[in-house]
Amino acid sequence: MTAHESRDYHEPVLLREMLSNLAPVPGAVMLDATLGGGGHSAALASAIRPGGTLIGLDRDTDALTAAAQRLEPISGDLSIILLHTPFGNLETALSSDERTQNIRLDGVLFDLGVSSHQLDTERGFSFRRDERLDMRMDTTQGESAEELLAHISEAEFTRILFEYGEERWAKRIAHNLIAQCEHGAKMETTAQLANLVETSIPRAAWTRDIHVATRTFQSVRIAVNDELGQLEAGLQAAVARLKPGGRIALMSYHSLEDRIVKRAFAELSGTMPSAPASSPAAFLKPDKEPVLQLLTRKPIVPTDREIAGNPRARSAKMRVAEHL
Repeated sequence: MTAHESRDYHEPVLLREMLSNLAPVPGAVMLDATLGGGGHSAALASAIRPGGTLIGLDRDTDALTAAAQRLEPISGDLSIILLHTPFGNLETALSSDERTQNIRLDGVLFDLGVSSHQLDTERGFSFRRDERLDMRMDTTQGESAEELLAHISEAEFTRILFEYGEERWAKRIAHNLIAQCEHGAKMETTAQLANLVETSIPRAAWTRDIHVATRTFQSVRIAVNDELGQLEAGLQAAVARLKPGGRIALMSYHSLEDRIVKRAFAELSGTMPSAPASSPAAFLKPDKEPVLQLLTRKPIVPTDREIAGNPRARSAKMRVAEHL
């Protein structure tokens, strides 16, 4: 990977706010569960020097290579451990490595979703270019989007589109996909999938703000990578590894992710998931002793200035909690 390619990742979102809320200090042990190009990790590494430990996880081998390159110049006076794993396997990965088996964390960061590098390389994440329908974040294993759509049932595809994309035309899109497959047509490229969606949704129902195929592509990507299942498992494992007083921050980019984070934080802090802070429900005694204290009642969002400089930050929401 060249120096140019190592920078071929999005600018780290909410960087200043992340550092302020995780509050890394020299000697701390920090975990970046979504390494990406290493932008957030580089800032965390600088803050925990000297003597700190930075652990980075990613299922994408390109990301691990880029991050290692970015972190190498500042690796002299701290420990950097990079592991190839999806964050849903966080506990298994840490327990399986003798360097991290018994480690406890001062801070954890999750920056969810797809990276700019993944969008801009030929993996089929985007409908803006015609390329193979892969959509795997880890291209070394698992089933691609093309393979998934080759055998999926109409009912299952309808569920995926409705649950993961909140697509109101889910049944029609799924029906048309199965009809094409029954006539021998294969769904192999992004252009074919985008065209299926465009012909399935009446032109009068197209919106101006997002492309008509956006929700379908999001849904298939989430299904291929089991993103929501990974989030639930990884979040719980990360909290279990936190030291008392350790903090966890999660950045999400669509409502499905944010709802999972909000509910998990509420359950772990002993508050009702949708109860306003002033309502009686917010003060109900939980069934279990709370393990987290919420530090953000409302999510932190990017400033207008950050969005202007980095448009991909516009939908970001960050929630932060502290281990009791």
